[in-house]
Amino acid sequence: MRILIATDAWAPQVNGVVTTLSRVGDCLVAAGHEVLFLTPQHFHTVPCPTYPEIRLALPAPGQVAALVSRFDPEAIHIATEGPIGHAVRSYCLRRGLPFTTSYHTQFPHYLRLRLPLPLAVSYAYLRRFHRPAVRTLAATRSVQQDLQARGFRNVVLWCRGVDSVLFRPRDKNFIVDDRPVLMYAGRVAVEKNLEAFLRLDLPGSKYVVGSGPDLAMLRRRYPQVRFVGRRVGEELAAYLAAADVFVFPSRTDTFGLAMLEAMAAGVPVAAYPVTGPLDVVQHGVTGYLDEDLARAVRMALTLDPAACVAYARRLTWQACAEQFAAYLARFQPGTAGTGRETVVVQRRG
Repeated sequence: MRILIATDAWAPQVNGVVTTLSRVGDCLVAAGHEVLFLTPQHFHTVPCPTYPEIRLALPAPGQVAALVSRFDPEAIHIATEGPIGHAVRSYCLRRGLPFTTSYHTQFPHYLRLRLPLPLAVSYAYLRRFHRPAVRTLAATRSVQQDLQARGFRNVVLWCRGVDSVLFRPRDKNFIVDDRPVLMYAGRVAVEKNLEAFLRLDLPGSKYVVGSGPDLAMLRRRYPQVRFVGRRVGEELAAYLAAADVFVFPSRTDTFGLAMLEAMAAGVPVAAYPVTGPLDVVQHGVTGYLDEDLARAVRMALTLDPAACVAYARRLTWQACAEQFAAYLARFQPGTAGTGRETVVVQRRG
């Protein structure tokens, strides 16, 4: 099957959306599908206001339509609600093509932290965006139920996976510092609620792995914290495995893939009992959830790392990709375009 995935989030961004789509794309290709990712890399872009590390695509008139029609997909999935997602959505609606969408990010809550925009307005916009989709894929039961309560239709569960070959228990001596080592890895931005972690008065050392718009400010404000910047691949995996507790202070994530990566490395999670951790963490087994984050950290230190590893290893990207493919709304070849001329965009496979 030829599958087109439209996403405004892509490399060089490092986040759960990019990781999920990349891993799913690899598995789909391995299963014999042909996958085309329509991403900001193929268009003129401008910096995102308040977050210049993210580039927003500005497709030229007709550019998206030409690329989609040339690829002639048999299924279209729209992963994000940005400019590329809107352009592909409009293309499908004009031609009467079925498509699926996914809900990766709590944009209404992110926007409210930056702008005085009521949640009701943001959710109305997102509800309108996703309404024509045959299915909207959500990562957890909590997110599914929340969206349904807000009037979203046809919301289905889409699991996540973890690379347990890369993320595995390793030598703790990769970090030589006061123990316990408490670590956060991910975007360094206001919506991650990082200061709730950085303010904790606990023994040991605090590490932050990642980059983002708040990095310079937090470095100045918390000089005792080790901010190591962005790390990927083996180096990221080594940092995670060297921690004693992974602290996830976000209250707005739909999932929190880094929690799975930490657990696969044998590191229990401390988090708030909110959407994301509630569905990802087995309370009292692979992590501890408490409104008192310091208590969550202390309790997580008592948990068995082997239980974290065993839980994470059950969650594979292959299963995630198979479920994704089963949810797609397939249509007849030739419906979306005029043939399969050369496509000047990135493909998988």
